[in-house]
Amino acid sequence: MQSVGEWLRLITAELQGAVERPRREAQLLIMALLEKDELWLMTHEADIVEEGEKLASWVERRKKNEPIEYITNRVSFYSQEFHIEPGALIPRPETELLIDEVLALADRDAELTIVEIGVGSGIISTVLAQELPKAKIIAVDISPEALKVAKKNIECFGLGGRIELRQGDLLEPVSESIDILVSNPPYIANDEPLESNLDYEPDLALFGGEIGDEIIKRLLDAVFERGIRIFACEMGYDQKPKVQHYLEGKRYNELKFYEDLAGLDRGFVLKT
Repeated sequence: MQSVGEWLRLITAELQGAVERPRREAQLLIMALLEKDELWLMTHEADIVEEGEKLASWVERRKKNEPIEYITNRVSFYSQEFHIEPGALIPRPETELLIDEVLALADRDAELTIVEIGVGSGIISTVLAQELPKAKIIAVDISPEALKVAKKNIECFGLGGRIELRQGDLLEPVSESIDILVSNPPYIANDEPLESNLDYEPDLALFGGEIGDEIIKRLLDAVFERGIRIFACEMGYDQKPKVQHYLEGKRYNELKFYEDLAGLDRGFVLKT
């Protein structure tokens, strides 16, 4: 059996050339396996790793470009740690900006009805429930696999009584009046080539149609049909002109686009 320090050196060498930060990923794999933090790791390099076989299998999976989040079933988001597994899209840092946009507009003391479409792992609804204690949240996804992951996270944070999960297509299972609609929908065109690590993630959460913006347009239609006053939505970096064009001739109060940390257009907020 090998020690923590020996595994760190071995995994770092194994992942060299396969990932951008081999040393850091070695640390993350070991911390996840042992359920320890970074401080412990730094001060216990002589400790023996009992589950070396499992750790070695994790390394082999990572060398095949499987996302480390699926291997460890852990993902960091909004300064918290969430459960993740295949069947739900791995949350990206830019989606934190979508939450920020909603929180900037929401009245924290109001009893709002917020609906999330495409709940995935449940991270958006979970954070919104934490930040907006009086809000009622309905979270919808067409995928039963994604809803199982969302349920785990919602229950882990003790929010089962605040967030209601429903299965269905977009707003089909929601009859209630909606104050805020939020979504990080699939927005990639069906024929767009993807990076190899995305092969592990669910197609339902990635591809939005032949052009890519079809689901966004369906949600925009629903906003006007149902009189939803605020719609916050993530989108592809090149979809701003398409959204603007689709809204031409429609009456609304404000349309604001926001950028991600790379300066790319990443989403919009529509006030009707």
